[in-house]
Amino acid sequence: MNAHIRKLSAGGVLITLGIIFGDIGTSPLYTLQTLLKEGGRSDQFMVLGAISCVFWTLTLQTTFKYIFITLQADNNGEGGIFSLFALVRRYGKWLAIPAIIGAGTLLADGIITPPISVTSAIEGLSLVPALSTVIVPGNTTILVIVIIIILLLFFFQQFGTNVVGAAFGPIMLVWFVMLALLGGIQVAQYPQIFKAFNPVYGYHLLTDHPNGFWLLGAVFLCTTGAEALYSDLGHCGRKNIQVSWGFVKTALLLNYLGQGAWVLRQTNPALVKGVNPFFAIVPHDFIIPAVLIATFATIIASQALISGSFTLISEAISMNFWPRITVKYPSNIRGQIYIPSINWLLCFGCIAVSLYFKTSEAMTAAYGFSITIAMLSTTILMYYFMRYKKHWPLWLVTIILCMFLTVEFSFFVANAIKILKRLFFVGFEVGLIFTMYIWFRARKINNRFLSFVDLRDYLPVLTELSEDTSVSKFSTHLIYLTKANNSKQIEQKIIYSILSRKPKRANVYWFIHIERTDEPFTMEYSVEELKDDKVIRVEFRLGFRIQPRINVLFRKVVQEMVASNELDITSRYPSLKKYHLAADFQFVLMEKFLSYENEFSAKEGFILSSYFAIKQLAQSDAKAFGLDTSETRIEKIPLVVAPVSYFNLKKIPPVKHS
Repeated sequence: MNAHIRKLSAGGVLITLGIIFGDIGTSPLYTLQTLLKEGGRSDQFMVLGAISCVFWTLTLQTTFKYIFITLQADNNGEGGIFSLFALVRRYGKWLAIPAIIGAGTLLADGIITPPISVTSAIEGLSLVPALSTVIVPGNTTILVIVIIIILLLFFFQQFGTNVVGAAFGPIMLVWFVMLALLGGIQVAQYPQIFKAFNPVYGYHLLTDHPNGFWLLGAVFLCTTGAEALYSDLGHCGRKNIQVSWGFVKTALLLNYLGQGAWVLRQTNPALVKGVNPFFAIVPHDFIIPAVLIATFATIIASQALISGSFTLISEAISMNFWPRITVKYPSNIRGQIYIPSINWLLCFGCIAVSLYFKTSEAMTAAYGFSITIAMLSTTILMYYFMRYKKHWPLWLVTIILCMFLTVEFSFFVANAIKILKRLFFVGFEVGLIFTMYIWFRARKINNRFLSFVDLRDYLPVLTELSEDTSVSKFSTHLIYLTKANNSKQIEQKIIYSILSRKPKRANVYWFIHIERTDEPFTMEYSVEELKDDKVIRVEFRLGFRIQPRINVLFRKVVQEMVASNELDITSRYPSLKKYHLAADFQFVLMEKFLSYENEFSAKEGFILSSYFAIKQLAQSDAKAFGLDTSETRIEKIPLVVAPVSYFNLKKIPPVKHS
């Protein structure tokens, strides 16, 4: 992340409003309405208790846990559960499990955030008299409008979140100012509503109401954007998020208080039943502009989780939790990325959710279960961060952990009853978690068989092979990609590829290593001749925005070496050399396949079989490294994990025939 993004600025705060707070910022549209409906009443006991629960949830869960504590867990400026896992994984191998579950559930809930936000706003158009007969919750008109908006939203993701933030920031600023003003007007007419800040009202609601505890499922709606807030840390920076939250929280609370004040001012309970308090506090002459602003705000509400999903998958790829897929960087800022496959997968899921649930009311009934699991996973990882990275005293960490676990486990239990209403998501969630777990476990198994040898021990044999004319030449210049960070080492499988079976004789052996940097446009290389004109190692240092087009980059290196008389690439074949023709170059990529010569346990066999099945859908190495197929040879290497060790094979005398 660039320094100017980390630095607190007015522009950074404005962009933060557009990128980070869309989801949590539009929760007033449906939170209190859902609470009053599920509570079955609209008296002082219900209203003060509901707003008290909302206030303390935003204070404890969003402000204290995420804004003050979790945002400190940044990994080189990046946030999200995988960044947190990377900071603490050395303290327990099992911590990969909560990281995978948290990431999978956060991604899964990403397909319901856009539909519920957009649908809730479009349904507000039913308050406009001229549209009341056309805009009816659940009808085809609303579904068509929602689907068009979702398609446009996902289409614009490819232009980068800085472009999106620049456009959405001013709109969200207007939205939060509107929330504060509308709420403030009502609060001024009923200042007694401030009593709701007293936690006693919330406690009595949860304990004295017949369904008090289960109302936590509706209360949780006010903080559902908190986990995505942490995932989007890399887009705007901690300081901009923390400062912005002070303004956002004030606007949210004023609006919740204003909605509550309006409800308590109504002398006839029938006027409240079936009415959304959010739109009820809007002056009649301002209803159309308010609905339009709300519609724009709910479009933006989807941005936080979409951006967070991109960040999460990018981190998952780098940490081997996800197959290699195309990742694009539409801006110069590291945290701002675009992943086409994830973008359109979420788009398809959002459209399916809209068609399945049809109304925002039906969506809220299924919303929140996955996010509670993601929050619990983050809490588990945060314990290790606070204890072992920040070195906070054990007593303090224990108190914080107990408080978060108590709150979040209560939300989890209250939301657990929603699982029957959200069976639609189960396959999606299981698929995401399954993919991450399989990829992670299989890579661990794979890495057990990745061994390095001392390259210096093989320099003499490579030199002699190069000069052995009795072996047919494979290529003049033979190139391998190596993962060895040390120039004195090389993968054993590369040596095996060159020397075993049919030896690969070449005049020059090249080994290329790629190192990624945090700078966007770094393009550096170094060349080390390990054996003069026989064995050469090239190390590329590439910025995160530079596509690893090794074919083009390597050609540039060769051209510069020729220009400086470090290399002669004239063909070594006598018939071609006299015409000064260029020599041939050949890349060799090695891809593993699961050998039949394995005797697995049921678990290991299932993991590896699933891994190689998923791998077929991932991006090929040749495409990932920009290698032309005409100059690239794919060499299949069998992966033998558990070779068959016992054969009941007996030797018998030969059968004599008369």
